[in-house]
Amino acid sequence: MSLRKIVIAFPFVGDDLGGSHISAAGLIAGLDRERFEPIVVLHKGGLVLEDYFKARGLPLTLAPEVAFISRGERRDRAGRMAAGLRFLRMTAKLARFLRDHKVDLVHTNDGQMHATWALAARLSGAKLLWHHRGDPRAWGVNVLAPLLANHIVTVSKFVEPAKPIVPVRHKTTVLHSPFDHPPALPDRDACRRHYVDELQLRADTRFVGYVGTLTERKRPLRFVEAVHAFLQHHPDFPIAGLIFGRSATNVPSLEGVVGKRADELGISDRIHLMGFRSPVAPCMGALDALLVTAVNEPFGRTLIEAMLLETPVIATNHGGNPEAIDDGATGYLVEADRPEAFVAPLERLLFDPNEWARISTAARQNALRKYGSRAHIDGISRLYEKLLGRRAKHHDRLDRMALPGNR
Repeated sequence: MSLRKIVIAFPFVGDDLGGSHISAAGLIAGLDRERFEPIVVLHKGGLVLEDYFKARGLPLTLAPEVAFISRGERRDRAGRMAAGLRFLRMTAKLARFLRDHKVDLVHTNDGQMHATWALAARLSGAKLLWHHRGDPRAWGVNVLAPLLANHIVTVSKFVEPAKPIVPVRHKTTVLHSPFDHPPALPDRDACRRHYVDELQLRADTRFVGYVGTLTERKRPLRFVEAVHAFLQHHPDFPIAGLIFGRSATNVPSLEGVVGKRADELGISDRIHLMGFRSPVAPCMGALDALLVTAVNEPFGRTLIEAMLLETPVIATNHGGNPEAIDDGATGYLVEADRPEAFVAPLERLLFDPNEWARISTAARQNALRKYGSRAHIDGISRLYEKLLGRRAKHHDRLDRMALPGNR
């Protein structure tokens, strides 16, 4: 008898688009439809994530209407009781949704979805795979995940639970995020000329870039300060810093703060806020170097995307960055929160074409060898089947009970 497909729910809020969503979309698109039936569950439709998933032909459904518990919840007894009642109602509704859709496994990908769906998954009889991409000290991955998750996947060794309430090593796996290998390298001269023309800069302008959401952890101000530090040594060098990305939703905007810092340093004509751009290849293709100024970066997508596109990377020696870069061989690692540290490797890349070619070629070869979508998809697929014993047993049992002969 053939095994029934494993039904997997992937819940998301729907109002944001970041690296975790891109990784999840690549996974969902690549799952073997003979073995798995994925369902993308959105709490908020008609927004950026629905458009992104629809463009990739991925199956979508709306979650039941539930009231999320806000971070600013009242701390008094009445507030706690109200929050508790809302949580119980929410959990019951989501558990019923999972049973109605015969979901065998819930794969959560961010903090809010972990907290929202973890208990509902377990109460419904589904397995829970908790995909952690954030702070290794986070309360959820150290308290909730050890108690409720059937398995924890982390994107790097750095983000493994730091102080789990109970041992989790037996149910934790490190799997790097999936990356599609670009079919062709961008025309770097054409990419650079595009931004020279768009920004009306000198024809010989060289570009360094920041690519990602503007958040405090990613340190966009340090990027501005690194460009300034370089110009302190080479004031007449035609360099410009391009910031590709925008502030995260539901947090104070950093665009104005970044612009103000550039003004304070007297380099507002050298820093350009480019906003969110897609696809990323033409952006990376214009850069002589990607500067990764972030701290506590779990395993940044842009770092690997740059390597695959032969754009050299200078990154902080922090978080998951050392797991991706062999310092001096496939890129450079520098001290975090010290903008001056970016100057020396930038000089090597900008002033020595042979060094630029050596680093960019080695980085691409290493990334092609180590980071591919297929390895990630196969690794996750094996986990799904292991957790379900290669079949959705509890739903098969329910299906048999529903047959006329079993009534």
